[in-house]
Amino acid sequence: MTGLSKSLMIIGAVIFLIGFLMPFLHLGKLPGDIVIKKGNTTFYFPLVTSIVVSIILSAIFYFIGRFR
Repeated sequence: MTGLSKSLMIIGAVIFLIGFLMPFLHLGKLPGDIVIKKGNTTFYFPLVTSIVVSIILSAIFYFIGRFR
């Protein structure tokens, strides 16, 4: 496999794993996430969840790059 296809498979596996673990970790209900409910419409913007996931992924990729 080439480098690009291997990278895409790893990224896909990571996204799948995160999606699988989200209901068990209750990660999408952090304080600071914006939820607006009006009538039958609900708007959800996971602001703090996005920041936490970004920090975790940045740390993981930093350590992978450092020890490569």
